Amino acid sequence: MDLLLLLKALILGVVEGLTEFLPVSSTGHLILAGDLLDFNDERGKLFEIVIQSGAMLAVCWEYRAKITQVLLGLPSERAAQRFALNVLIAFLPLAIIGLLFGKAIKSYLFNAPVVATAFIVGGLIILWAERRDHRIRVESVDDLTPADALKLGLAQALALIPGTSRSGATIIGGLFFGLSRRAATEFSFFLAIPTLIGASLYQLYKERALLSFDDLGMWIVGFVAAFASAFWAVRGLLRYISTHDFAIFAWYRIAFGIVVLATWHYGAVSWTSG
Repeated sequence: MDLLLLLKALILGVVEGLTEFLPVSSTGHLILAGDLLDFNDERGKLFEIVIQSGAMLAVCWEYRAKITQVLLGLPSERAAQRFALNVLIAFLPLAIIGLLFGKAIKSYLFNAPVVATAFIVGGLIILWAERRDHRIRVESVDDLTPADALKLGLAQALALIPGTSRSGATIIGGLFFGLSRRAATEFSFFLAIPTLIGASLYQLYKERALLSFDDLGMWIVGFVAAFASAFWAVRGLLRYISTHDFAIFAWYRIAFGIVVLATWHYGAVSWTSG
């Protein structure tokens, strides 16, 4: 196995794990990291699907007690049924819009200028959200109504624009809709499970011709790296938001977006241009 390829897999796995659940856009970071590592071809896109599964598994492990409780309670417990229904409702907008417009989005929006602009705009929205009067109406994910779930699902659908951030759109949308920081953050974690499973299975089916046993070592390295870094990121984010707001992520997004736009404009880095 090519050691350089394994190193690329390790780096991309860490990038995916660290950014999937933070409000900074994993897709945007993977597009840019793939450019820098020269691993942005169709094989690289398939690899991204595999490592997303590693990050998703980290959330499943962290919340295994809650997930088990909901699954066991589905036949008879109303609270479990309501929770599962809310996750399903929130999942549908992104799934439907993605199926309808996913191909066009990938053709026209998966490039450095769009990603960088989305980074900056998303950062400004986070700063706006944090400076508003935040009136908490929903303290826990168990208190969400189907209407809340639909609004959060519509917010998540904005993440189809690369650089927007799936978790960021859901979390910041939650703040606008009256969720506590913890409720908005945890619901974004739970919502990631069907979202990433659905996207991964769909893309694996579409790209099944690219599957090769020769890539198994690369997939294992990336998967494990994504799992470990995502597990660390999820726990770290929950600790962080207990005493801080999301402003630091906003400033990071803005600074990173400006750097990417500047290097693209002056040709300092050969980013994907479209």
